[in-house]
Amino acid sequence: MATQAFAAPNSIGRNSYDRIVERNTSLMAAQQRSRRGPTPEVFFVKRFDNSRIVKAADPERVKEMRTFACAMALLFGLIMMYGWQHLSAIECGYRIESEKQQFLQLEEQNRQLRLTEAQLGDPARIDQMARQLGLSAPHPGQVVRPDATADPNAPALAQVTPMLPAIR
Repeated sequence: MATQAFAAPNSIGRNSYDRIVERNTSLMAAQQRSRRGPTPEVFFVKRFDNSRIVKAADPERVKEMRTFACAMALLFGLIMMYGWQHLSAIECGYRIESEKQQFLQLEEQNRQLRLTEAQLGDPARIDQMARQLGLSAPHPGQVVRPDATADPNAPALAQVTPMLPAIR
């Protein structure tokens, strides 16, 4: 900060140069007060002219930098692949746990449904509900079972089944 304040006396007027010297003196006094001990600081003006310097190409350094960049890219890729696999494994673990929870819920629901089915299919309960609705026990011959075999004494209806399929 203080090095920017100095300027050559011939490039700036005498008045402004005196102001710069005063300012630098006050800054130096303030710095000495803030420190422990009287250590004077000396500021110098340094002028550099780098306009004539030309950077020379160094092929060996370029090769080193390319090798380093490739190694870092490979390392970055490996780290990213490891991270992807790790996060993928964690995600699969969460998915497995949620599937287990869903399986347990479905098992419990299945158990409840089987219990409800057993309660609803109880013949004593069905008979009690039928009596409440005003239904009575069926009379003999009133129940017809479709899967039962035909009564040999009952009249039968003759049926004809063709041997060959009909030609149209």
